[in-house]
Amino acid sequence: MDYTGARAAAALPEVEVDLDAIAGNVATLRAGSGRAEVMAVVKADGYGHGLVPSARAALAGGATWLGVATIEEALAVRAAGITARTLAWLVPPGAACRAAVEADVDLSANAFWAVAEIAAAARAAGHPARLHLKIDTGLGRGGATAEDWPALVETALAAQAAGVIEVVGLWSHFAHADAPGHPTVVAQIIRFTDGVALAEQAGVRPEVRHLANSAATLTLPAAHFDLVRPGIAVYGISPIPATATSTELGLVPAMTVRAPVAHTKRVPAGQGVSYGHQYTTARETSLAVVPLGYADGVPRHASGTGPVLVGGVRRSVAGRVCMDQFVVDVGDDPVEPGHEVLLFGPGRHGEPLAEDWAQAAGTIAYEIVARIGGRAVRRYTGGTP
Repeated sequence: MDYTGARAAAALPEVEVDLDAIAGNVATLRAGSGRAEVMAVVKADGYGHGLVPSARAALAGGATWLGVATIEEALAVRAAGITARTLAWLVPPGAACRAAVEADVDLSANAFWAVAEIAAAARAAGHPARLHLKIDTGLGRGGATAEDWPALVETALAAQAAGVIEVVGLWSHFAHADAPGHPTVVAQIIRFTDGVALAEQAGVRPEVRHLANSAATLTLPAAHFDLVRPGIAVYGISPIPATATSTELGLVPAMTVRAPVAHTKRVPAGQGVSYGHQYTTARETSLAVVPLGYADGVPRHASGTGPVLVGGVRRSVAGRVCMDQFVVDVGDDPVEPGHEVLLFGPGRHGEPLAEDWAQAAGTIAYEIVARIGGRAVRRYTGGTP
């Protein structure tokens, strides 16, 4: 493929997802996880890569579990005919717990009321719900506090004795695993181990104990337990960019975003560009208009800094990112309408990475890939979408 700029791009902006990369990333994560099984997290439409295609690719790579945030995401997995063990962990009051139980979806509980709702759903469904109890070991988000944990365990075991719940998992989530060596990491492992011990002494016999996210999966074998839950690493993005790149971790970014140049024109020195004229041309130059904007997930916070590859040359967004488009100052390069602009990809051809856009926008690469889409055409390569 010619990335010099002479090649015409697709007629529309395009998000290309490499399913073989996803499968390969999961295989890499599995190989480094010892005896632990792998739960591939496919929430948020597979971090923007597509829920069902990503789930299938992850399973092909060796994952045996899928993780989602909401019951609706889990039901979409089931509607696609995927039967792998799937955990949905955001269960607010009034959630569709009965539908989840009937679809053989595992659920998580943080509090007594959640156990009660899930137990009621199981009674209505006519068979037990599989339940994972979550303890807050230091993140300060979901999960029962250490003070409430014994009572939550007791409540769940009572529902299990009544035949409406099976407590199959015990779990928690890290706050600082992306900063290897942070003192909270070891503290959370200790608190989790203590919480598991208390639950097991009370009579819980979990199938799986799980704590490790992407960063801990890659850097912290002591946190692997029975199951690891990689998310962003499944899609080839480093969860510890300050420490190691994707390449250094053996991961391949799965998403490439490209668009055709929609318009070019020659302008004089002193020409203001885009809203507010935050960019002004320093000399006579050519401007290229790219038909992607913040409605398509291109971060407005990357105005003036977002990197692109045009005609084989790395350049930055000139001025503000608009709702539907942005502008690139291409100097005297022979860029014409239809030529390809690469926003980010795996980096094989010199194009920026999602991490480069994250740095430009003052955010994390998770947000960059999860928000991309809008009107862009999504195309899959490799695997079986």
